[in-house]
Parts: sequence; C-alpha cells; structure tokens
Amino acid sequence: MVNLQKYDSAAYLKNDEAILIYLQEAIDSNDPKMVSHALGVVARARGMSQIAREAGVSRESLYRTLSDEGNPEFGTVMKIVRALGMKLAVAPANNDNSCHAMA
Repeated sequence: MVNLQKYDSAAYLKNDEAILIYLQEAIDSNDPKMVSHALGVVARARGMSQIAREAGVSRESLYRTLSDEGNPEFGTVMKIVRALGMKLAVAPANNDNSCHAMA
C-alpha cells in the first residue's frame, strides 16, 4: 500500500521572496477565494498565532476568516497583509503602464 502525505504549500514558503511570489500569483488569478486561501497558507507558514496577534484578531477568528467558507472584510485583509510585513499596491492592469484615468 502506498502511503501518501497531504501536500501543504505552507511547508514550502520559507522566505519572503517565495511568499511574495505565492501571493502575487493568487492576486493575479483575480479570484477572491484564491487570494483568501493564499493569505491563510502564508499565515500558517509564518505562524497563525503571531499573525493573529499582529493583525489584532483572535487566532480562531483568523482561521475562520481565511477558511474556504470565510469571506474576509477588506479591512481585515489589510490588517493581515500588514501583519505579514507586506503592503497592498495598485498597478495598471495592462502592460503599457498607463491608467484609464490618465488617458
């Protein structure tokens, strides 16, 4: 019988560069559930208790918020991102570095 272990992305996010690339891929998917899931994976990689403390939420609340059934408020997402030592940024969606408002 083959003994398979459950794959956990958090085990492979060992440095800031890997975490940044992982989160950027999730954001680039334009799928809010994927972004929420990725934030949860990164929070587990960094330590859920520490991230919850730095974000000002309980560990249980953080788990619930970032679960597959969770629907985090934007303010909570910003707190989590800040607790991860990162920030949200805005960039043009197209490759010519221009914004519609600037055209």
